[in-house]
Amino acid sequence: MNDLDAFNLATLIARVWLGAIFLAHGWRHFKSIRSGPGMANWFESLGLKHGKLQALNVTYLELAAGAALVLGLLTPLAYGGAASIVFVALVTNHLKNGFWSFAPGEGWEYTGTLTALCIALATFSPGEWSLDDAIGWDFPFEPATALTISALIGIVGTGVFLAIFWRPPAKS
Repeated sequence: MNDLDAFNLATLIARVWLGAIFLAHGWRHFKSIRSGPGMANWFESLGLKHGKLQALNVTYLELAAGAALVLGLLTPLAYGGAASIVFVALVTNHLKNGFWSFAPGEGWEYTGTLTALCIALATFSPGEWSLDDAIGWDFPFEPATALTISALIGIVGTGVFLAIFWRPPAKS
């Protein structure tokens, strides 16, 4: 195996694995939305306004970003969107529970790892085994540009989203 094949295989494994995680979460959320208002109510209990909108938003973004990552399509955008989903979860739900994901309430270890991986992996090309390459789209531009795109969507996008929709519940 040459270096280029190793790079293509590594990026394929990373994209497909992360994409599958987001697709699985999105599918689970899709089934939850169809079963009633529980997910929307839970989002509102976290302080996110318009719980039904947030439930739809996270579900469809997980499905779209997950599918795009699996296919290697618009990868810096997909990685940025995926990073934003888990960064919002980190801030609104997991941060208060400490670091470890096995702690009561689930800490931020898992969501923090996914956030960092999505932003970092966007820096690299999706590889030759991607739709971006097959279509001839020059993603990720230059690595610094791809990193900037994913970080802006993942970090700044999360900050803007939280500023608009999140009002943390008062501590009792």
